[in-house]
Amino acid sequence: MSSDPTTGQENVWLDRWRFEEAESAYQEHLSRLRCGGDVTSSQKCEKGKGCPASSSAGATSTDCFMKRISSLETENKEIRQVARNLESLVNKLTERVSALERGSPAKASQESAPKPASSASAAEKNQADNADDEEEDFELFGSDDEEKDAEAERVKQERLKAYEEKKSKKPQLIAKSNIILDVKPWDDETDMAKLEECVRSIEMDGLLWGASKLVPLAYGIKKLQISCVVEDDKVSTEDLEEKITSFEDYIQSMDIAAFNKI
Repeated sequence: MSSDPTTGQENVWLDRWRFEEAESAYQEHLSRLRCGGDVTSSQKCEKGKGCPASSSAGATSTDCFMKRISSLETENKEIRQVARNLESLVNKLTERVSALERGSPAKASQESAPKPASSASAAEKNQADNADDEEEDFELFGSDDEEKDAEAERVKQERLKAYEEKKSKKPQLIAKSNIILDVKPWDDETDMAKLEECVRSIEMDGLLWGASKLVPLAYGIKKLQISCVVEDDKVSTEDLEEKITSFEDYIQSMDIAAFNKI
């Protein structure tokens, strides 16, 4: 509605539908631009020619469509590749299943059916075998054990006796030692010949006297150095020293100069 300033009267808006149609067309145009292009404007520009704004909009929409088409083609290729892979897997699985089915399903069903009976019979057989083994073990360790034990004891005693006899006949090694003794007198006036005679007069089982000599000490005093061979099991150095030092009139002390195992 509008008002005429000259007359002050109101006029009726008779062309309202034209404005509403134009507004709806404008809104549709905006929505199409948001979606990627204005088809109507491009068509109008093709009819009218010489509209630079509409031609640039048409080029932009065409590029957008081409991009969408190329992306759809790429997705289509990927989907086809996945479909081919799935198809090959399905074919392989089908071949394996058919190969397994061709094996012998009837024989497998026949073998699987009587399993309980066979297992039961096997269990009964194992129980019977165990019972037989127990009876045999009982008989084995029954009255025959005493006879076998006596026989084993007799054989053992015979072997021990034979071993003892063999051991007694075998010559045993006797451990011996070679000892060099230093026998010292009291002074230079001691009769060394008598001293040596006293030492050699000692007799023990397993004692054998050897060579001797006089070795000067100091101030004209000499010591008797004498060797002997002793059996270790029969003669000890303590006993030998005790017997030698018992001659107190001639002997002051005795030392072991050397001790070697033979």
